[in-house]
Amino acid sequence: MSQLSNPSLLLMRNEEELHADQVLVINANRDGFLSQLKQLNPNGDVHAFSYNIADHQAAEQYSGVLSSVDHSLPAIDDLDLIIYFYPKSKPEAMMMLDNIRAIATSKTRLLVVGHNKGGVKSVEKQLKPHAELFCKLDSAKHCVLYEFSELHLLTEFDIKHYKTEFTVTVGDLEFSAISVPGVFNHGKLDVGTKLLLENIEVPYKGSVLDFGCGAGLIATFMGSKQAALKLHCLDVNALALYATEQTLQLNGLSGELILSDGLNNVPGQYNLLISNPPFHTGIATDYGIADRFLSDSRQFLKSKGKIQIVANNFLKYPPILEQQFGTYTTLAKNTKFTVYQAEKN
Repeated sequence: MSQLSNPSLLLMRNEEELHADQVLVINANRDGFLSQLKQLNPNGDVHAFSYNIADHQAAEQYSGVLSSVDHSLPAIDDLDLIIYFYPKSKPEAMMMLDNIRAIATSKTRLLVVGHNKGGVKSVEKQLKPHAELFCKLDSAKHCVLYEFSELHLLTEFDIKHYKTEFTVTVGDLEFSAISVPGVFNHGKLDVGTKLLLENIEVPYKGSVLDFGCGAGLIATFMGSKQAALKLHCLDVNALALYATEQTLQLNGLSGELILSDGLNNVPGQYNLLISNPPFHTGIATDYGIADRFLSDSRQFLKSKGKIQIVANNFLKYPPILEQQFGTYTTLAKNTKFTVYQAEKN
């Protein structure tokens, strides 16, 4: 079993607070905490939830843990305890705290834990107005653990109330897009993706996979340019797929949505793989996501299929492209980003 993360260690040193009949853990780290929590509550039900399918799949491996992945929390009767690992995104936290208040009961205790550098102290301002009782239970290893109880409940939660609509302009093309908190570069087109879209030739037909689709901006750009393209949009995050679906619908487009950790759940092969590959997992930097995507990409391309990506200049992707494809082309470069292209021969 992997070593517990600092937030999980802080929770476990307050194990007297973790006993309950019905427990929901949100954003649990992949460190064995869920297994230890189940051992503390052998006769209770331990539920896990994440927007992230990789977290969900990790939670499913623990005996006795009931895990789910979606863009909204499941309804669970008579919740005694909710444990929330605070995320990096404050807007995402605000949305989740509202979702929590919609599924909790008047007797539900809420524990919130997180890293100081991740902004966990923001939860005091965010939630104190919506709870009768609040206390700071403990702090250690640059983490804080809070408890809230007698929450001010909401009658319902609907994610559509948290949508942000914005305008995307690339060259002579302008379209509207939808995002929700927790989606990459929420509410705007990031400069790396803009450079990518300004420097590619959009194929007039074939199947395209937008890897790490976020709010679906790349797929919508390509579908708006060429209506004959078959669009496939993949992300590890259920919030991203919700936003992508909304963006495509807003622009009269359709596409296949794939919730997947990397290319694990991808069927078939494509004429084009295109991406601004992610390299962050929560607070931490994780180059493995993009490295695995590039290393696995060749087998998901048809003959003469292409891969097009944009990356920060400090990321060492050329050696991987050379290893997989033999050669590559630099389509554009500025002081921060480079756009690469390679073809399967």
